[in-house]
Amino acid sequence: MMMKHPSPILHLATTTERFLFHCRYEKNLNEKTIKAYSTDLEQFKNYMAESLNIKDLRKIRPDSMKHYLKSLSEFQPKTIKRKMASVKAMLNFVEMEDESFYNPMRRLRIQIKVPFLLPDVMNADEVASLLRELYQEKKLCRRKEDYKYFEILRHIAIVELLFGTGLRVSELCSLSVTDVDLKSCFVKVYGKGSKERIVQICQPAILEALSEYREQFQKLPEKYSKNINFFVNRLNGGISPQSVRVLVKKLADKAGINKHITPHTFRHTFATLLLEEGVDIKYIQTILGHSSLSTTQIYTHVSSTRQKEILRDYHPRRNLDISF
Repeated sequence: MMMKHPSPILHLATTTERFLFHCRYEKNLNEKTIKAYSTDLEQFKNYMAESLNIKDLRKIRPDSMKHYLKSLSEFQPKTIKRKMASVKAMLNFVEMEDESFYNPMRRLRIQIKVPFLLPDVMNADEVASLLRELYQEKKLCRRKEDYKYFEILRHIAIVELLFGTGLRVSELCSLSVTDVDLKSCFVKVYGKGSKERIVQICQPAILEALSEYREQFQKLPEKYSKNINFFVNRLNGGISPQSVRVLVKKLADKAGINKHITPHTFRHTFATLLLEEGVDIKYIQTILGHSSLSTTQIYTHVSSTRQKEILRDYHPRRNLDISF
């Protein structure tokens, strides 16, 4: 009589490490995605071990997943959806490697409804007020040899570039000196999924802001001017997304704008105002680096100003004559 050997143990901790290795070196996912996976799977692993006393993946059942889903109820729907997607990705990976593995999510029908929220956008006057604040600050700075003056020029260049190109804050902060070609007037951007795109800079004011910043940058001590990052902080490192968020928030407060303004608001505003100018949404998709047109189509809901103009000037009701 042949003895049936027990299935080998699939430790949650070591399986998580193998999955993250697969994501980093085999799928070549970006660090932001890997960090999200790592955080979500650490939470999953801890819950299974501490709440359900499960350390072996083979012991996880659909009920275990339902308990875990319930434990996430304190989070926003979008976050819950991401966390469950992270777990599902790892379980699918294990199933792909081991045909004998029972995937506990296979028979689950989970529907997490994420509410559709329109992004905050600024109108042209609000963008102008932000820029006005920065250029006024530059005008009042008398000592051009001070680091403070360089800092103001950097802030102007950042805001002009955010509004001028619709870059994500992570894309802006990762720009190197060689990514910004001021002679040919374009920036080379590495977006999500390591996709490269070129965004032209066609507005003289934006080019002037970037050129003036770069010129002042090269006057700094060598420890700064040899930096490969285009945007540099006081500690001679690349500027961080959090620093840009703080800059934008302070600037919005100074300008008296009563909206939740973030670096991403410039991206939304850039797309919305282009759409209101009649630019084809497919061109906007390319400039923003969206892989799917459905992502860009959110701006068709935001563009209320253009909608008002269309319904006012082109609606067929305007020509109906019902006089007696």
